[in-house]
Amino acid sequence: MKKVNHLLFVLLAFAFVLSNDFLNAQNAKPRKSPKATVSQRVGVDTDIVIDYSRPAVKGRTIWGELVPYGMYPGNKYSKEKPFPWRAGANENTTISFNSDVKINGNIVAAGKYGLHMIAGKDEFKIMFNEVNDSWGSYSYDASKDVLSITVKPESVAHTEWLEYGFDELGETGTTVYLKWAELKIPFKIEL
Repeated sequence: MKKVNHLLFVLLAFAFVLSNDFLNAQNAKPRKSPKATVSQRVGVDTDIVIDYSRPAVKGRTIWGELVPYGMYPGNKYSKEKPFPWRAGANENTTISFNSDVKINGNIVAAGKYGLHMIAGKDEFKIMFNEVNDSWGSYSYDASKDVLSITVKPESVAHTEWLEYGFDELGETGTTVYLKWAELKIPFKIEL
């Protein structure tokens, strides 16, 4: 009798878990800034992978307003400490390489890095940070940067959804870019 009761309990618990998962899936809503991944192989076997979330412009002024020039002012999530832009939405935007690369001429070891930016009218600072699993940039710590570069943004046609991609693909390198609204922020990766 105990075996029958135990089996019945296990079956009921299993049915509850399945029904709960089904109900949660039915109530799930798509994210306003959907997740995306882009990747590019360079050379024989070097893979560059960027994981991010894609916010839309939605008629907003992006540069200098939604994404401020300089750091965001501190808030309760950052413990009132100013922080950079997460270079996307939601979770930390990340970039990874399976072998050592040069970014704008600077050597960066193979690994996965949090990608953060500080926007400016004439230049953007891009930081590659050891911490790659944060929610946004609220806990950003500059002492964990493995590289910080400054690049010039370029004017482009309107891009509604934030987009990462690759230009100027060659046998030993490519230019990675972020495009959003009317700006493109590029940086060079070489083997």
